[in-house]
Amino acid sequence: MKYMDRYGNVTTEDSAQDRLLRMLYTSAPGRMLLKPLVSPLFSKIGGRVMNTRLSAGLISGFVRRNAIDLRLYEPKLYTSYNDFFTRKIRPRYRPVAKSEKVLISPCDGKLSVYPIHNDCSLCIKDTSYTVAQLVGSRQLAAKYAGGCAMVIRLTVDDYHRYCYAADGLKSKQHRIPGIFHTVNPIANDVMPIYKMNTREFCLLKTKNMGTILSMEVGALMVGKIVNKDRSSCAVTKGTEKGRFEFGGSTIVLLLQKDAVNVDADLLANTKAGYETYVTYGEQIAATSTSVYY
Repeated sequence: MKYMDRYGNVTTEDSAQDRLLRMLYTSAPGRMLLKPLVSPLFSKIGGRVMNTRLSAGLISGFVRRNAIDLRLYEPKLYTSYNDFFTRKIRPRYRPVAKSEKVLISPCDGKLSVYPIHNDCSLCIKDTSYTVAQLVGSRQLAAKYAGGCAMVIRLTVDDYHRYCYAADGLKSKQHRIPGIFHTVNPIANDVMPIYKMNTREFCLLKTKNMGTILSMEVGALMVGKIVNKDRSSCAVTKGTEKGRFEFGGSTIVLLLQKDAVNVDADLLANTKAGYETYVTYGEQIAATSTSVYY
């Protein structure tokens, strides 16, 4: 995996986890082993295990391996691994870009930007999709023809709470049941994961940025997608929308044509084959010329 931060620093990873996933997704024996692992039942059982007191014993090793600085988070005695996994960061470490002209990242993660063609098709990495496959509605998909999809991939070491990317009026939550492939790009190279995985979305009607579709995608070993407000209501940019429990996961923002100008570095990095590391609350697009940096 390769990604860069917004200062141009590049990180290249090929972890033991990546090698294991490559074996599971690219070999016949691996795919046989994979079938039960991506079932909703497996993720449900895994989620329950991670809610037990015994699972708290995994926390110290995870903190050490991933260099997690617990001083950034609100102090708490964690009663389970999931309690730790959904830890809450101190607000001063995730400041929110306040301008009404700015669209913010709803979460920490590795971001890529993909154009949505006029026929509502798009290509994420090397896999083709239609917007209708993602959202389950051709009529809704048509609203995003000519726009773009911002895909933000969270890994287990990321902060797993997420927020609203703009002010507006949100719709009720829509759930699309599915299975739980990993969101690691290794899987997307061989499986259409974004039309197979369990996901939830809402529509966010904004004053200056059109209607944003905000989708949470579950992944391997994610016990739950937990959204706070399931019905329609007015929301404020930067307010916590929900959290993912244990596992990797993804947030997808669909943006309408000409609604915003995506920050130039994000477009350039995607074109060059890099994801860009972004954080909860920082600018990723604007309704006028980007003012980032």
